[in-house]
Amino acid sequence: MLIINGKILTMADQEYTNGYVRIAGSKIDSVGDMPDLPDEFYTQADKGREEILDVKSAWVMPGLIDAHCHVGIAEEKWGAVTDDCNETTDPVTPHLRALDAVNPMDPAFHDAILAGITSLMTGPGSSNVVGGQSLFMKVQGRCLDRMIVKAPAAMKIAFGENPKMDYGQKDKMPASRMAVAGMLREELYQACRYKEKKERGNIAAGEENFRLECWLPVLRREIPLKAHAHRADDILTAIRIAKEFHLDMTLDHCTEGHLIADEIAESGFPAIVGPDFTSRSKIEIKNMSFKTAGVLERAGVKTAIMTDHPVSLIRYLPLCAGLCVREGLSPEGGLKAVTIHAAQICGTASRVGSLEPGKDADIAVFTGNPMEIFTRTLYTIIDGRIVYSDPDLSH
Repeated sequence: MLIINGKILTMADQEYTNGYVRIAGSKIDSVGDMPDLPDEFYTQADKGREEILDVKSAWVMPGLIDAHCHVGIAEEKWGAVTDDCNETTDPVTPHLRALDAVNPMDPAFHDAILAGITSLMTGPGSSNVVGGQSLFMKVQGRCLDRMIVKAPAAMKIAFGENPKMDYGQKDKMPASRMAVAGMLREELYQACRYKEKKERGNIAAGEENFRLECWLPVLRREIPLKAHAHRADDILTAIRIAKEFHLDMTLDHCTEGHLIADEIAESGFPAIVGPDFTSRSKIEIKNMSFKTAGVLERAGVKTAIMTDHPVSLIRYLPLCAGLCVREGLSPEGGLKAVTIHAAQICGTASRVGSLEPGKDADIAVFTGNPMEIFTRTLYTIIDGRIVYSDPDLSH
């Protein structure tokens, strides 16, 4: 496929006012200015070997990315029947995998496609101190195993109200913030000792601990902790524990991040901010504001934006970015927060997040800036295939 005459925003610090993107199979082959387009590409089209998509000055971008949601694992309207987000019988469940719960038939995947979203991070919720393993996936397909980009992609942990209230009301630990932190430290301590024993050869083949094996990619810093933390003190507790055990981590929600932006910047951990497009339903999000992303950006924190679908709907991801821009995030930062920064934070930037040769041909074409409310999605392309086109284009 050859996309021509587009405003190309590569999200790799390169922009073409009138440019092209060439796709070969499922990958991006080349990106450049229209005057530099090789004649041979047109020759291939004349021979029927190349489809030409003339987008007539539309915005051409990498497909958008939601860096934190529960699409496929918590469907919108059927209640407990389709909610597999939290295993609320045990506060520490590192061995649970989103891979075994995501339903590719969730209508939210189609809603994502309509918004130009081509991939996302989905996984367990925040009822548990340790919820289990998240995955990063494409949004088009019937078979989950063929939609996966990275699994596991993160280990979910949670601080604050959710684990404290969900178990405290059952007269179980944790019933306090001290207990949340204590249980997580104990689990990480056991995992570290297990790793040391395994590396010394003190654990024979067939005698591995199934639950502790799940921590090895985290301890080796192959995947990060994905830390649910709203309140400033919870964010700092998460940082304290991750530093103590020398782990990578993403600060998810980071609702009061604007109150401690310098401390977060000093930690070096990135933030995935949101969902601000919802009500202040809990005490710990009373300071929720669309200004958080901008304050963090100015402090030097790499920031992505999330919907936390179904808390707020995934189709509104680009509008959430736009509202953050209105409240102080730079326009470039808004676009990067749902493309390349999201991919970098999720550990998948080698495949998605920017329009560069060799990356997956996941592309969104918009009538204008996707962060503006009247902008429409013209095309959504995943792995080099058009999976959505605006119905008006056929008229």
